[in-house]
Amino acid sequence: MKFGECPVTRRKSRRLQVGQVPIGDGAPISVQSMTNTETTDVAATVAQIGRLVEAGADIVRVSVPSMDAAEAFGKIKQQVAVPLVADIHFDYKIALRVAELGVDCLRINPGNIGREDRVRAVVQAARDRGIPLRVGVNAGSLEKDLQKKYGEPTPDALVESALRHIEILAKLDFKDFKVSVKASDVFMAVEAYRKLAKLIEQPLHLGITEAGGFRSGAVKSAIGIGMLLAEGIGDTIRVSLAADPVEEVRVGWDILKALRLRSKGLNLIACPSCSRQEFDVIGTVNALEARLEDIKESIDVAVIGCCVNGPGEARAASVGLAGGSPSLIFINGKPDHKIPNDRLVDEIERVVREQVRRRSESGNTAAPAKAVIPIKQTG
Repeated sequence: MKFGECPVTRRKSRRLQVGQVPIGDGAPISVQSMTNTETTDVAATVAQIGRLVEAGADIVRVSVPSMDAAEAFGKIKQQVAVPLVADIHFDYKIALRVAELGVDCLRINPGNIGREDRVRAVVQAARDRGIPLRVGVNAGSLEKDLQKKYGEPTPDALVESALRHIEILAKLDFKDFKVSVKASDVFMAVEAYRKLAKLIEQPLHLGITEAGGFRSGAVKSAIGIGMLLAEGIGDTIRVSLAADPVEEVRVGWDILKALRLRSKGLNLIACPSCSRQEFDVIGTVNALEARLEDIKESIDVAVIGCCVNGPGEARAASVGLAGGSPSLIFINGKPDHKIPNDRLVDEIERVVREQVRRRSESGNTAAPAKAVIPIKQTG
């Protein structure tokens, strides 16, 4: 394996189709988020879904707690192209209704529906329409007998709960489902997913539930989801944050990019800045992130504030900036031109967009191969 390639060997899993998005069996790991609007507010929900898709969401989950919400879901579905998952608890009639209205996936636990005839009705509706299910187990809502048996949430309790729901589907010969076993504790969730991955063939949806606010939640999710993905476990992900759901999508993509599992948009390499910096690194980075947020093609951009590490890092990126007076811009590993430091943001934006345009016109959106250049660095 060459440095720069993804070293992860993915777990083999069954292929599902959520709308137009393939899940499992080597398909790209999909990024999911969930709306936090009132589902009955169709306009607000559609608008938020649009923002999630713009940020890179492959799949969006929508809570459907009532029949009124189910009818609203149908209207929402007509106005968006992204696959939608309906999040339903207990009421099987809601599941049947959203199935009629074109849902792409049902997040419903068969063991929570009630009588066998109701479970059978939901499964048959899913089978008839080619709708996969997601079995979702959460440490905060384990069955009472499991709470009594284990005393507290544990990885084994999560797995046992999941297997109960899976057994119900197995009796009905229904195999098109994915599973999640989420906990807010990183090690509990990771161990539960590891155990379950050895027991079933279905895709796994990863997440650290109730991870927290933006900063702490992003860190916990990156550690937990990242540990599993690095082991090849996981087919879809959702970063759960007490923050704007758009941030969930961005963090999810950052996790996948860090592990080289998927790439999209700007991959910004930047120094943390110090007294050697020749320009305002932090301000420049923030401005570039905001200005280039619309770019979907993958491109590496390095912004380094001084001449110590700057040239080496700049050579390794598609577009690189090494701080100086003036600073030096590199393009595809070669020094290209110098630029006054009061024009850095405008010039880097121009160069990045030009590189993206050229790649698009040539039909090659991947970064060009670069020679490996020995870099002597300090700090």
